[in-house]
Amino acid sequence: MSPPAKDFKLLVADDSPVYRKLLEDTLSEQRYSALFAKSGREAMDLFAEQQPDLVITDWMMPDVPGVELCKRMREGLKGSYAYIIILTGITDKREISAGLSAGADDYLTKPFAPEELRARVGVGCRIVEFHRQIEAKTRLLEELALTDVLTGLPNRRAIETWAHREIAGAIRHGFDLCVVMADLDRFKGLNDNSGHEAGDKVLKKFAEILRNNCRSSNICGRIGGEEFLMGLTHSDLEGTTVAVERIREHLAEKVFTFGTHDIVVTASFGIARLDRESKSEDYSQLVCRADKALYSAKQAGRNRIAFATSNETRG
Repeated sequence: MSPPAKDFKLLVADDSPVYRKLLEDTLSEQRYSALFAKSGREAMDLFAEQQPDLVITDWMMPDVPGVELCKRMREGLKGSYAYIIILTGITDKREISAGLSAGADDYLTKPFAPEELRARVGVGCRIVEFHRQIEAKTRLLEELALTDVLTGLPNRRAIETWAHREIAGAIRHGFDLCVVMADLDRFKGLNDNSGHEAGDKVLKKFAEILRNNCRSSNICGRIGGEEFLMGLTHSDLEGTTVAVERIREHLAEKVFTFGTHDIVVTASFGIARLDRESKSEDYSQLVCRADKALYSAKQAGRNRIAFATSNETRG
């Protein structure tokens, strides 16, 4: 079954008013969202602006040859797919082959039978819909590849991609950037005593707290086990500390009930500020410093913040 035609945007390009009207009447029953161009240049402008799903274009446009028009349309696609049909009075197979090689998907010889045009456009709709499904599945796979399955937060790979880009930007433009390592305290004991379902519940709740306290320009994610990482741009140590302290308090105030037991879970945090003056600090070095600060927070009693830049702790 063909997809509903009203879901497709159609561009018709023909310098002949007669053929434009004929095409409009032939396809009107399908209720396409149709655009009409009187020249090749107008067609290119509409194509770039509207990104139609299907294009029906005359081969012999006076300003832009058919081969060139197909090439430009293919080059102008922004990550999507358009099905291109050439209408032509040319019967020379070499010319038709050149048009197909330039990017056209199909051709129809003038004068055409309305039933054949509708059928060929229907084929185009099915192929466009197939490409849509592939693109949607590709986006889903890309998202899954960058997402932690349990918490729904970005995973290690997504964080590294973000961090490399933002660190380079911070060094180049001179804005602050901080990395925060977070680790749930005594998490192994929670799993051993209350079970992995309880542990998963705590991980999900902590992820929710992180997400609710993370600006869209920043990132928070799970890098493994009970370890999480936050990246904050345009945020100095003071601002980062305020944000992390809020997260620490929210978790510590939450009471988890597992069976007949009420449990309070805490987390420790290590903060490292990017040394922009060095011009060479990379993501791994920044994480290493934040991890050392996290270890200091654990050694100092847990449920607190420690800093890679000083011995100061807060809790």
